[in-house]
Amino acid sequence: MPLALAPQIVVRSLVRWGRFTRFTAATVDGFFRGVGTWSKWSRLRPQLYFVGTTSIPVLALTGAFIGAILAIEGYLQFASIGQENRLGGVINLSVIKQIGPVLAAIMLAGRVGCSLAAELGSMRVTEQLDAMRAMAADPIRVLVVPRVVACIVMIPPLTVVSNLCGVFGGWVITTQFYDASPDQYWRYTEAFITWFDVANGLIKSVFFGAAIGLIACYKGFTCKPGAEGVGRATTDAFVISFLAIIIMNLLLAKLLNDIDLIRTGGALRNLMG
Repeated sequence: MPLALAPQIVVRSLVRWGRFTRFTAATVDGFFRGVGTWSKWSRLRPQLYFVGTTSIPVLALTGAFIGAILAIEGYLQFASIGQENRLGGVINLSVIKQIGPVLAAIMLAGRVGCSLAAELGSMRVTEQLDAMRAMAADPIRVLVVPRVVACIVMIPPLTVVSNLCGVFGGWVITTQFYDASPDQYWRYTEAFITWFDVANGLIKSVFFGAAIGLIACYKGFTCKPGAEGVGRATTDAFVISFLAIIIMNLLLAKLLNDIDLIRTGGALRNLMG
């Protein structure tokens, strides 16, 4: 990359970030000041159904297989040191704190985020958004806020589904395939996992849902004309959402782990003790 282009790239990035910030501010404003518009059940219900209910089967299946894979990969290592009965606690802690929320968010970004970007992008290309503005209807309140709210509201239940199916998948492989003790599986799960670990994953999921909804809707609202523009907006929505999920997960993991240490007085849990 020529050095002379670097300032231009920085300026363009700052401009795009500023536009996204303005879009986010308009969405927050529409949420608080346009409750009567976006909260109509006829607008909110289809989004809740699409984001939540229709995502359950694929998320449940994926979560179960992820838990099973963790059990298969981890059993031999734990058995080699005589700790196979503790495998359930380690698997379930990983699923509930990290894998479940991230898996639910990535599935939401791929399945829902791309759809939202394509839907709103098509409306922009066909000038339906301009027509709404001409009729004194705010597209942010009518179209964006219900979709963002649906993502925020439905991702915690989807995370719970992912967690439960991941735990079940790990239990099936560990206790039914490898013949580890079911009682020990659940005993160490109870010993390793606290209520804060469950809350940890749910808190992360709320931030993930907000990011996915905002990014997907923004990409749809700002897509370039034509089918190519809609396709590129859809791809960008998933890629940027994925990066946002990974970065937010890193930051939130550090923050929430520090809070957990403060809550427990700095005591570290001994997962092998």
